[in-house]
Amino acid sequence: MKQQVIISESLQEDLAIALSECHHDKLFVLVDEHTYANCWPVIRDFYGVRNAHLIIIKATDTYKNIETLAKVWKELGEHGGTRHSSLINLGGGMVTDLGGFAASTFKRGIDFINIPTTLLAMVDASVGGKTGINFNGLKNEVGVFNEAKSVILNTGFLKTLDNANLRSGYAEMLKHGLISDEKMWAELLLFDLEHPDLRLLQQMVASSVKVKERIVESDPLEHGIRKALNFGHTIGHAFESFSMKKGSPLLHGYAVAYGMVCELYLSCIHTGFPTERMRSTVNYIKEYYGKYEITCDEYKELLALMKHDKKNISDTIVFTLLRDIGDIKINQVVEEKDIEESLDFFREN
Repeated sequence: MKQQVIISESLQEDLAIALSECHHDKLFVLVDEHTYANCWPVIRDFYGVRNAHLIIIKATDTYKNIETLAKVWKELGEHGGTRHSSLINLGGGMVTDLGGFAASTFKRGIDFINIPTTLLAMVDASVGGKTGINFNGLKNEVGVFNEAKSVILNTGFLKTLDNANLRSGYAEMLKHGLISDEKMWAELLLFDLEHPDLRLLQQMVASSVKVKERIVESDPLEHGIRKALNFGHTIGHAFESFSMKKGSPLLHGYAVAYGMVCELYLSCIHTGFPTERMRSTVNYIKEYYGKYEITCDEYKELLALMKHDKKNISDTIVFTLLRDIGDIKINQVVEEKDIEESLDFFREN
């Protein structure tokens, strides 16, 4: 059955409907320390949630690991979880990724509902059925494809989100604009991230999610066009893993924004992406995401991280590139000297 994505005006009503479609003997709610403080109070008195068992894990991607996963499995087992139980994941992408994986594997799979509370989770992590954890120093190295029963998108949660995390989520929306159409891309470049209008953002979130849903529906297991969603991520994930190793982790969306700068450059030289459109997008990213300092001595390590990317074919580094807005070219093999050139461009811009 297709995952139900609800653009929510009334969280209480929408959650009640979603729960009625998950016939469960016991309900669990997964939160991290941040969403326990800021988001759990919003839903804890809702009918149907009052008797749920709460599982609290540590916040941030640092804890998206096998130890945290084992803790969730343990709590599900010790507090009466059966194969007929259900789990609500209330949080950002770390919670929906890890919680989705825990639910997909506990008793060989129980139903779960995602209530994303960050912009990044709303437009990316919670929709599309990718679940998983970081392992062995690599991002999302272990996981499964399994869709939530329902995803409830309520932008009311964004009022508690800091500016950096809002921008992090917006980077994925920018990506959706680039792989979708000119009108959406142009609207995204006009949005003021310094003084965000949350009402307007709700409409933009709905459009952004539709782009991802359309692509995921046509290619659920990422054999073909779903790879479009990886634009900016081959180099972005390398930046992200690199920053984690250095002990100062980049937010996912910032890493993707920087990855898009490099991959737009590669799109210009490999697939003929229009230079002026690349410049407009790069300038927007520069204005709101600033710079990330790397040196040429670090290229080797970044290339080694790119070689671990799950999209690669044997030992070649494979990219999703663009010929134009919405004109997607998947499975593009790029030589290392060109990747290094894109990193030069990134450092100089």
